[in-house]
Order: sequence, then C-alpha cells, then structure tokens
Amino acid sequence: MKRIFMIAFLVGGLVGTVSLIGSAQEQDAQDSTGLSDRIWKRGLKIAPVTLNLDGKNKKRVGMGSYIVNAQAACVSCHTSPTYADGGDPASGQPEQINQARYLAGGEHFGPFTSSNITPDANGLPAGLTLDQFVQVMRTGFDADKHPQFGPFLQVMPWPAYSKMTDEDLRNIYEYLRAVPHAEPLP
Repeated sequence: MKRIFMIAFLVGGLVGTVSLIGSAQEQDAQDSTGLSDRIWKRGLKIAPVTLNLDGKNKKRVGMGSYIVNAQAACVSCHTSPTYADGGDPASGQPEQINQARYLAGGEHFGPFTSSNITPDANGLPAGLTLDQFVQVMRTGFDADKHPQFGPFLQVMPWPAYSKMTDEDLRNIYEYLRAVPHAEPLP
C-alpha cells in the first residue's frame, strides 16, 4: 500500500511540475522575433504618450517602450521638466510624465543640453536613420553636437548603452519612431 501511495505521489508531483512549467512558458510566450509577450505588452501599457503604430512593428514598439520607460530612464534627461505640475513622485505625488515635452530634450547639464529624440518631419528620431542611431548609441560620436567640446556626447551615458544588443537598439528606435514629435521649452 505504501508503494502504491508513493508511486501515486510521485506521478502527481511530476504532472504538477510539468503543468507549472507549461504555465510559466505560456505566461512568457515568445513569437518568432523572440520578443516576450509579457514584456512588450507591458511596454505598450506604460508608454506615457499616445503612440502612432501605423506602419510600425507593435511588438518592437512595446519592447522599446519597456526599455526607454522602465529600464534606461531616458525621460529623466530627455524630457524637461520631467514631470507635469503635480506629478512628481519624488514629492509624494502620483507620477505624471510631462507629455507635452516628452523626449523633446532641453534639459541642461552645465554647457550641455539634452537632445530632442522625438521624430522629425520625416519620422526619424532625432533626425537619425536606424544605422546612424545605432552608431551614436554605440560610439557616442555625433559631429553635430557641441563642436567646442568635441564630437562625443559628453553627458549621455552612451558607454553603458553601447553594450545593448542590436535588437534592443532597434526596439528603442522603433519606439522613438512611434512617439509624437515634441519641442523643448524655448
């Protein structure tokens, strides 16, 4: 009797374990691009502005949003001011990102000012093609920026971002193509 009970217990445990593994895999399902459903959907949900998904890969946009808004803290430097009136969580207020200036740059760091990384009139984030964007993120080299201090982004932590995968940078770029154009404060 003990042996039958033990076998039944082991079989039940094995079935339960297989069921849990299958359930966890379903929760983090990936499509052919390898993008986790859970993450890109979360990225779409946390985007603080209305996104233009026309002609864009929704999953890449969502993954890019997740990186920009939940991991890389791009808003902290590229939105000035970062929070709308009454929406500063550091002051105990419910977070409210400054949608009117979202990623438009204009934050001053001594002699440096953060760039507007929203799409230009041609739909290119910061006016850069994907290849140019990847190069700037990998090398920090931007000949148009601060000629008196050199062509490298002096304040942006590009050395850390340069370690991102090509897929991560492509996802960020796709997200930036989807955000509305904004202008910094004059």
